[in-house]
Amino acid sequence: MPVAIITGASKGLGRALAEALAARGWDLVLDARTPEVLDETARALEPYGTRVAALPGDVTDAGHRAALVAQAWRFGGVDLLVSNASALGAEPLVRLEELPLEGLRRALEVNAVAALGLVQEALPLLRAAAAGAVIAVSSDAAAEPYETWGGYGASKAALDHLAAVLAVEEPGLRVWAVDPGDMATDLYAAAVPDDDGPRPAPDSVVPAFLRLLDERPASGRYGAPALLEGRR
Repeated sequence: MPVAIITGASKGLGRALAEALAARGWDLVLDARTPEVLDETARALEPYGTRVAALPGDVTDAGHRAALVAQAWRFGGVDLLVSNASALGAEPLVRLEELPLEGLRRALEVNAVAALGLVQEALPLLRAAAAGAVIAVSSDAAAEPYETWGGYGASKAALDHLAAVLAVEEPGLRVWAVDPGDMATDLYAAAVPDDDGPRPAPDSVVPAFLRLLDERPASGRYGAPALLEGRR
């Protein structure tokens, strides 16, 4: 069975993607910071009958990243690495003049530095896979200048660029940066708690990610809404 590592997998998009892959027979190595929530997610996947390893920890910890890859190796390798763990930098979001520099450092560390560190750790196994792929979960804030989203957007823009360069340096892999679009997630609620407008559930965009895995288009940046509409 193919093996995927998914960070930020205890809820939201990470959990929805984990469930979709488990339904397809994938073995999974899941990461999140809250053990109780991550364990509940792992239990919810048991009916699919695949192997699921839930490793709580912080992706900024090099030892934790090594443990994720070591577990995937015990499952047989790494066919897919999904960097979904994210930090906002401030909760709720604030204008740049108020953004704590430590918060910006945290966003960059989680969203870009740790994502690259995990890729570095997993590269030998990704290269050995028959169809190795990396998905970097991006944001429209990486490309659009939304007020108060500067720190988070900068960290996701850095992630996008790392993914683009990785694709050039590793032509044997597929490397996709994916903007999932607006979703109803805890992350968004923490970012803008006063905005209670309706948004799509995370599982509604999962078919866009599955399309990438099924069709394996060229490495690059993709928007989930376009993929769902049949466009690229």
